[in-house]
Amino acid sequence: MKFFIVLFKNKEKKKIINKFKTYEKAIEFYNNKIKNNNIIFNKEIENGKECYFELGLLEKESNDFNSYYIKDSLGRQIKAELNTNEYKIMEMKDYKVEELIFDVNKNTKITFDDFLKKYLRSSALKMISKINNKIVVQENEVVNLFSFKNMFESERFLILLNDFMIDKNRSDVLIVFDTSKEQRKYLYDILEKKGISKSILYRRFTTFPK
Repeated sequence: MKFFIVLFKNKEKKKIINKFKTYEKAIEFYNNKIKNNNIIFNKEIENGKECYFELGLLEKESNDFNSYYIKDSLGRQIKAELNTNEYKIMEMKDYKVEELIFDVNKNTKITFDDFLKKYLRSSALKMISKINNKIVVQENEVVNLFSFKNMFESERFLILLNDFMIDKNRSDVLIVFDTSKEQRKYLYDILEKKGISKSILYRRFTTFPK
């Protein structure tokens, strides 16, 4: 195999996505991955630290190659290089990796699409509130709790969800960004009655830097 589709995290190789013998097959696969990278809630924190991802198309053992340049955060043209001479960069673009949401009630991790299908499917009015690094979804008497890596992540999720609901012209979801002291106490009481301990509810982080 001569061409490799590689996922990079913070400029370091994370994993090989696919391999190809011909450039035509490789660039077709690469362009499709970039085109269909429509993730809404993407990963920005890993092991308590900020991260970003890129998808690269690499060629192995090539002597006939023009240098590949990318723009940095200041708009400057920077030559893209690897810490090895075995591969050459042919393409490198920003790429979104799916972030997962911890479903406290089910004790499992779900995607943004899972969250929509399982908890926002009905046309009944639903209220979504934020407490610390968690969000609460209330639909009639049913209450579900979801946990995020920190308070900024839970707020980022609500912002993205709010934009998504507006884009889809949905009016069955009421999103509360700032809960009052009385509202928080009300939510704490409800969740405690559901068996969620105060220590979990008051927690603001779930991951820390290693």
